[in-house]
Amino acid sequence: MTVLSAFLVLLLGGYAALDANDVVPGVLTRDAPWPDPEPFPQVAAGAPAAAPDSVPGPSTDAPIPSTEALADLSSTLVSSGDVGPAPGLLVTDVLTGEDLYGARVSESYVPASSVKLLAGVAALASYGDQHRFTTSVVDAGDGVVTLVAGGDLTLAEGEGDPDQVIGHAGLADLAAEVAEELDAQGRSEVQVALDDTLFTGPALAPRWGDVDISGGWAMPMAPVAVDVGRRDGTNVRSSDAAMDAAEMFADALAAAGISVTGDVSRAAAPEGAAALGAVESAPLRDLVAYTLQHSENILSEVLGRMTAVATGHEASFDGAGEAVISVLDELGLDPSGSSLADTSGLSSESVLTPRLLTDAVRLASDGSHPELRSLVDALPVGGLEGTLASRLTDTEATGSVRAKTGTLPQVVALSGIVTTAEGRLLAFTVLANDFPRGTAYTARIAVDEWISGVAACGCSDPGGA
Repeated sequence: MTVLSAFLVLLLGGYAALDANDVVPGVLTRDAPWPDPEPFPQVAAGAPAAAPDSVPGPSTDAPIPSTEALADLSSTLVSSGDVGPAPGLLVTDVLTGEDLYGARVSESYVPASSVKLLAGVAALASYGDQHRFTTSVVDAGDGVVTLVAGGDLTLAEGEGDPDQVIGHAGLADLAAEVAEELDAQGRSEVQVALDDTLFTGPALAPRWGDVDISGGWAMPMAPVAVDVGRRDGTNVRSSDAAMDAAEMFADALAAAGISVTGDVSRAAAPEGAAALGAVESAPLRDLVAYTLQHSENILSEVLGRMTAVATGHEASFDGAGEAVISVLDELGLDPSGSSLADTSGLSSESVLTPRLLTDAVRLASDGSHPELRSLVDALPVGGLEGTLASRLTDTEATGSVRAKTGTLPQVVALSGIVTTAEGRLLAFTVLANDFPRGTAYTARIAVDEWISGVAACGCSDPGGA
């Protein structure tokens, strides 16, 4: 190989690497159709060491930014092309509900993981923030005990830890309780069955691909699981998480001194079957917080399906999407132009409007619905935690923005609240679609610069409030 040939190989190889990492334009990309991965927190130097636990209520004294000032801040973002040809954008004052600036607020956009905001709002509105999901065991008769799935995918294989969200309740604890009851009845041998009929319909949503499954971003849906279906502490998910959990329960029951015969079978529990034991998940507010902080797709799907259960919809992908939209409608929000193919944002067939997302955030922030308040407190904080840990660092937005991110190929979203330099609490949404493939990083930078400008805004109208 000549020196020139070697140089060209190195040059092309280097460009390919940059292309694959979306640093330069090209056909290669490492972008995959899933929301942001969970990052390690990276606190900027000089920033607070931890995010505040809660957001203060909206101040009545802080001045409202002027529409003209926000329009000036937004013009560069809207016209740059970095966020696609026609991004949607809305900024609303939390206290008054007044729209301060908007662009294409009622148009439909692919929202990516910002959908999780709506799944959280709908679940909290349906159940209240202290609700817990129950995993129970009942006596099915004929020597069979049935594990009844109740929507808790955060179980521990062993003992539960009440201080944790994942692993809050444990299968070993459930088995010990059941074994004690069986022993009291003089029974030492049973068969184990699984009732996972709570969820229905297809196990995978439209447009969930093989890469989503292999990457651990998705799995066939199940109404019960250990560690959200993760295998051996990795991000690889189970292909049958409910059966895995049932088999772990059978093993735990055997370890507790009960002889378990045969393989675990699937069968609906008889109506009115006597309870033998039960364990409960962490409170719903903590499940929502974990979902938002880690952009956990499967738990967000569970929030949607359990909302469907609460509202009488089918607990399927279609039913969950319909249930979430119906709850938002009942809350007085406008769902026009919005539909959900899933409730995690992983599917590119879901569409939302900036209006619906922003109004949902404002409703959770303005104090009118106390059951929703925990959602706002749980949003990742710019530059400090969750999916915003490595974004908005060392800027005016550090610690001032709480928002849900969203990323798919050619989709970037950010929706949440921001406190301005003058102390005004605003709700906002940016939905960017159709920018050139491989430029998601550039789009995120543009969005981050814009919200940092809003956070730094000392831009009230001198003649107004």
